[in-house]
Amino acid sequence: MNLHRIDYRDGDALGAVLLVAIAIGLPFAVADRFYLNLLFLILLYGGLASAWNLLGGYAGQFSLGHTAFFGIGAYSSTLLYTMAGVSPWLGALGGMAISMALAFLISYPVFRLRGVFFAMATIAVGETVRIVLLWYRRIADIPYGISIDYKPGFGRMIFAEPRSYALMAGMFLLLVVGVCYAVSRSRAGYYLQALRDNEDAAQAVGIDLRRYKLIAFLISAAFTSLGGTLMAQYVLYIEPSTVFNTTISIDLALMSILGGIGTLWGPLLGAAVTMPLQEFLRDWLGSAGAGAHLVVYGALLVVIVMLLPQGIVGAWKDRSAKRRRHGGQHARG
Repeated sequence: MNLHRIDYRDGDALGAVLLVAIAIGLPFAVADRFYLNLLFLILLYGGLASAWNLLGGYAGQFSLGHTAFFGIGAYSSTLLYTMAGVSPWLGALGGMAISMALAFLISYPVFRLRGVFFAMATIAVGETVRIVLLWYRRIADIPYGISIDYKPGFGRMIFAEPRSYALMAGMFLLLVVGVCYAVSRSRAGYYLQALRDNEDAAQAVGIDLRRYKLIAFLISAAFTSLGGTLMAQYVLYIEPSTVFNTTISIDLALMSILGGIGTLWGPLLGAAVTMPLQEFLRDWLGSAGAGAHLVVYGALLVVIVMLLPQGIVGAWKDRSAKRRRHGGQHARG
């Protein structure tokens, strides 16, 4: 028993070292601006997908409305910075608070739904937030698109060196994955997995369904909002059609499914596959016609998901299990 425990801890320590090397070491190993941009996107979306996975993977609540929290984070920090001079670091906290408040308010009605109905309800929430923003901006005289002045400074979360953005995304990834790891190894994490596997059975043994779903929802919403702020400060321009785009929610779900839903490494592996695929297809097929890269991208994802229905992590675990079984049979033979 102690040997298993030691091996388990050693595996966790090795994974932590590898993750830190990826998040902090890679930005210093890459010099090309294009690849630094790609690295930023991989690390940022790896963190965003991990945040989604906490709710959609561990708790089994398949949300397609996380774009609402992403957009709230982008708009909260941007409006506070451009109109009141508030540092985006503080604005990000405001966006996280608003996103958690929204998640709390909608938790009661949406958690009464299951499966596809839950997913449809979350899509409706995301669209509602976008429509409310479009309506409110006319009253508050907010322009459709908001540009952020390029004035590099740590307090403004604007950097002249692309490597700094990649490091910031790497720190974001470490923070999200660290929290996901802590939750997955806690009592709440085991309860969430029980809810995912059999919600009725979990309720029958006395698990407070709403409480633990809400914990996952609040954490997931807060980190998604923080990711929205980081993206806004990176591109220095936001508008409703981009930061409240349902495609963001779909991408986060696809990354988790492709990498291995409900696993710690799955979302990062999914981001490492999908983001380069998107960027290279956009570069290669951009001149072939608007949206051509999206058609090829979607077709390739369908093929990949069909070949790896359990995701990259699931396929690797199955292969490792088969090797152990074959090794055991040879040893007995």
